[in-house]
Amino acid sequence: MLSYLLQKIGYALLTLFGVITVIFLLFNILPGDPARMMLGQNETAEQVAIVKKKYGFDQPLGKQYFYYLNDLSPLSFHSKNENDYTFLSEKKYNATNLFSVGNTEVVIKAPYLRESFQKNGKKVSSVISETLPNTFVLAVSAITIAMVLGVFLGIISAMYKDSWLDKIIQLISTFGMSVPSFFSAIIFAWLFGFLLHEYTGLNMTGSLYEVDDFGEGKYIQWKNLILPAIVLGIRPLAVVSQLMRNSLLEVMSTDYIRTAKAKGLKLFTIIRKHALKNAMNPVVTAISGWFASMLAGAVFVEYIFGWNGLGKEIVDALNTLDLPVIMGAVIVIASLFIIINIFVDMIYGWLDPKIRS
Repeated sequence: MLSYLLQKIGYALLTLFGVITVIFLLFNILPGDPARMMLGQNETAEQVAIVKKKYGFDQPLGKQYFYYLNDLSPLSFHSKNENDYTFLSEKKYNATNLFSVGNTEVVIKAPYLRESFQKNGKKVSSVISETLPNTFVLAVSAITIAMVLGVFLGIISAMYKDSWLDKIIQLISTFGMSVPSFFSAIIFAWLFGFLLHEYTGLNMTGSLYEVDDFGEGKYIQWKNLILPAIVLGIRPLAVVSQLMRNSLLEVMSTDYIRTAKAKGLKLFTIIRKHALKNAMNPVVTAISGWFASMLAGAVFVEYIFGWNGLGKEIVDALNTLDLPVIMGAVIVIASLFIIINIFVDMIYGWLDPKIRS
């Protein structure tokens, strides 16, 4: 299992390196001067020159790419010269010095995602750390709804194959897969947050934390989680229920299940003790993919419901051309994709030991 894990980590690092390279090249060939984006409409030539030197925008593209990799790498190299971009200032880097070679210091640090263009030089890592937990709570809630209800409906559908109950579940699943999240978000917000607000007590918009009426502090408003979590969980729920049904029906046709039936075991006992574990393999894979995509794909749902998560932050950054925030968010999301996939590969290997061989 250890060699299997190390192999997956090696592939993951190569994938992350490719993602970082593509992101850097993509955002550096876009029209527009990053220094002018930071300064806005009233910049002067002197101000532009100062910003370019401070952030390394005056260097050739290859050198800027090295600077970017150096900022992101936990093991990085920094100049002792205050005029160099890689100067080890406390404002930029929270680093631990390992050793020095001439005018260069080798340090260990957290990845530096640079500073926002639009938030008065606020670190991108701080922007993401303030919004990512909200998106994580939303994604976990949505995938929990999808997993619990999807597996349950899939088992019921398989147990009563071709019955009216099976057909209703399949019809609902098909409808759930075909409706875009942004459309269902608008419908749910209008129906349950506006028309039926008197009965549901739910709001059309709202985030996990809200400020009290006197502005003296924040408090958690759990009811604001209900509608976006349900909307975000509809499509994965539909996929999971269909996968669970088809996978369980396939497992139920195998020889060892027929043997268990011949011994007189009840259908529910056979499913719970023998069939469910083997039928869960494709479901686990689907759930992992959906969970990772929720961290990136919750953009429309968060924006419509006013949920202050990473998705809404990305939309705001796109509107203001805040490139460091966009680049940092994409890298964080890609890293989460990779970590989740490694974790799921480990679960998959545990469920089916043949995969590790």
